[in-house]
Amino acid sequence: MSNRENKAGRQSRSRNIWAVAKKEFARFFRDPKMVFGTLLLPGLLIYVMYSIMGDGIMNQFVSEETEPVSVYVENEPASLKEAIGSLSFQLLSGEDKTSEELKQEVQEKDADLYVVFPENFDGQVEAYDSQTAAEPAPNVEIYYNSASPASQTAYQTMTEVLDQYESHLANKFDVNNGQSGNVYDMATKEDVTGQVFSMLLPMLMMIFLFTGCMAVAPESIAGEKERGTIATLLVTPIRRSDLAIGKVLSLSVISLLSGVSSFLGTMLSLPKLMGASSSGMDASVYQISDYVLLLAVILVSVLIIVSLISIVSAYSRSVKEANTAIVPLMVVVMFIGITSMFGNGAPENPLLYCIPLYNSVQSMNGIFSFQYNPVHIGITLLSNLIWTGILIYVITRMFNSEKVMFSK
Repeated sequence: MSNRENKAGRQSRSRNIWAVAKKEFARFFRDPKMVFGTLLLPGLLIYVMYSIMGDGIMNQFVSEETEPVSVYVENEPASLKEAIGSLSFQLLSGEDKTSEELKQEVQEKDADLYVVFPENFDGQVEAYDSQTAAEPAPNVEIYYNSASPASQTAYQTMTEVLDQYESHLANKFDVNNGQSGNVYDMATKEDVTGQVFSMLLPMLMMIFLFTGCMAVAPESIAGEKERGTIATLLVTPIRRSDLAIGKVLSLSVISLLSGVSSFLGTMLSLPKLMGASSSGMDASVYQISDYVLLLAVILVSVLIIVSLISIVSAYSRSVKEANTAIVPLMVVVMFIGITSMFGNGAPENPLLYCIPLYNSVQSMNGIFSFQYNPVHIGITLLSNLIWTGILIYVITRMFNSEKVMFSK
């Protein structure tokens, strides 16, 4: 074969490759939905979600300025009276309470800070010489609760005041000296675990559940429409409502198993991921009753999600079209999951627990933070079952519509 023929063959192949590529580019860029969903939506979604999540995380660990900070100060020295008085603290009197009772208040978040100065602090500081003293420097004890944003902020503020005062001295005293053997962070395992788990796991759980539902539901309905097998089911003597219920229940069980598997893996690995050895997180602090309630909330959440995806799938003509149409619903579910990062615990308004999926997130938040109200959990379960019944009725009507089920 001559060089000219080889060259012509290569040019022909290049034209064919470019023709195929050009056709694919045209198909992609002429479809606004594909361009938006593939190129614009992922970056926009990540930016918005991470921005909101950042605000939510900061909200969990930073106290609002409007919150009154209650502080007990024992043996307050004259040298620091003005500096402490200038802080936006509500100084409480603990004269009629023991030291253990004051620590208990900090642990139970009834007070934000308990500061103990040594007796005759000013005199001890003046007499102390770090070069010649055989005894440790005077130690200021600050008891706080790291699981409380207000307490954490108050602790940092008080430490800064003491550091500024000590900067004028020559290392004359210590703050929370580890040599004393006292535990100054009064947060319990329940506090630390509840704070982290309630912030992250409801969001992750909703993502896991939706992903599990999305993996099976479109194929069961839109896939059968695409293959034409849905027609065989619809002409059988089985009632359309029974068909809808059967599909929703079977898909829910499969999705539930998938979601629970992902949830267990995340819950068991999260303490190690967050550094549980130092933070005190421990999933064993939850009781069997907590897991039972959580499983019930997860189950009704799956029923809602499967029903919603089934409706979208019934309107779609193919699995690909269904997956594309489900993306906006996934975005909504993800944003609902992020709401667990805002506020201090679950909301108190019972009407909010009638909102599907949002009520599930807030119920999970309450369970993980040990602050759930059984009435709110009951409203969540009942309302989600009612919503599921309404959605199954809609699916039944869609199965009865030839225009919807046999659309091309």
